[in-house]
Amino acid sequence: MKILGIETSCDETAAAVVEDGVRVVSNVVATSLKDHQQFGGIIPEIASRRQIEFIHWVVAESLSKAQLTLDGIDAIAVTRAPGLIGSLLVGLCFARALSRATGKPLIEIDHIKAHLYANYLQFKPELKACPQERLPAIGLVVSGGHSSLFLVKDFKTFKLLGSTRDDAAGEAFDKVARILDLGYPGGPVIDRLSAQGVNDEIKFPQAPLTGSFDFSFSGTKTAVLYYTQKHKDKPGYSPAKVAYSFQESVVSVLVEKSLKACKKFKVNTLLIGGGVAANSALRRRLAEQAIGSGIDVFFPPMALCLDNAAMIAGLGYHWQQL
Repeated sequence: MKILGIETSCDETAAAVVEDGVRVVSNVVATSLKDHQQFGGIIPEIASRRQIEFIHWVVAESLSKAQLTLDGIDAIAVTRAPGLIGSLLVGLCFARALSRATGKPLIEIDHIKAHLYANYLQFKPELKACPQERLPAIGLVVSGGHSSLFLVKDFKTFKLLGSTRDDAAGEAFDKVARILDLGYPGGPVIDRLSAQGVNDEIKFPQAPLTGSFDFSFSGTKTAVLYYTQKHKDKPGYSPAKVAYSFQESVVSVLVEKSLKACKKFKVNTLLIGGGVAANSALRRRLAEQAIGSGIDVFFPPMALCLDNAAMIAGLGYHWQQL
């Protein structure tokens, strides 16, 4: 079965073809990131207008790369929520029109749950994917808009264990990058800069929220702001050290809560998804600490950490089957 996936939840416009819920046949993404950088964040109106321009091309290109026409597609999967309302409407309207015109079934998918499914996709033959029998699992989704922990019982049963009470992890990275005048998006630049600022001098507070699997990063971000305002004109001030200490604070909370959830629910599979899944410190720390706990950690390929339509099509296969 070949599923055409369409994803327009934020600033990317993406389409993909996935076969039998596993093999990525094509994966095309157009981004309007450069249009937003001068504003230091995503401007919803710009995002949706660019998606109107891009969507026909990305769908046609994904079919072309898969060497298919719409006749060769068995179903259409599209992101339903969450996301920017204008952007979501572009994808939903296009997908619903395609479904109506072709008679193909339409499957509307939760974007956050699809991020976890990206771990099961065979993106390239040489890249290892999580075996589909590795369920139940704990899933951590960390992105610009979301920081959530799930118990994944099967591909249609996701139990939310905890989520952010304020800033998402990726949002905190973006805001700290703005405080440090590093530009947008903040995640990649803080990750790179942190490698030059390893230190034990600066410690930023964490919000443990004991007894829950929720997250809170607003206080850590504010602590960075106050520290920077107090020290930036003093000798020895180092943005790299600030970036490192901030990243360590955020990553340590994500790792600790994810591993605690695995222990509590007695599962040995941990799935990571979302844009922050590309963070090198998170990948390194989880790999190191999970080994001692007997937990296998899976990350999607870098191209599938960011918003993409392959994850929508992949999960759509199972939602069509169930």
